[in-house]
Amino acid sequence: MKKKSEFRIEKQTMASTIYTCKECGSDLNLNPNDLFPPDFYFEAGNKGTLSFAAVDAEKFRFEKEDKIMPFFETLNYWGIQRKRTKIKCTSCNHLIGYIYDDGPPLTGGIGQYGFGPSQVIPRAPRYRFKTKAVQVSSQT
Repeated sequence: MKKKSEFRIEKQTMASTIYTCKECGSDLNLNPNDLFPPDFYFEAGNKGTLSFAAVDAEKFRFEKEDKIMPFFETLNYWGIQRKRTKIKCTSCNHLIGYIYDDGPPLTGGIGQYGFGPSQVIPRAPRYRFKTKAVQVSSQT
């Protein structure tokens, strides 16, 4: 059971960080508790982005993207067919990020037969926002 002081600290932390669209200034209602730490490992990297485990779907428009062409996320991560979903601000329709399916495994184990994660194992979606499209402000 948590003490009363611990609840106050959590409330202050949640209310102190606000994420807004840089284009129109609308609040994106992103929860700092859903933010992955900056050193969390993703195959496609995390450079220049903020990655969240969950978002408020009412604040965004989602557009599926399925392109057949070579693409490179990093030097070691590339492919021929790119499947991802664009995340756009509902207020101004500005592109602010993408949804990738390279989050933590949904199974919670160490992969099939102990060989680590693979593309066969279902993975949690990762909501990857561009740092140049999202403004982070602190409320004191």
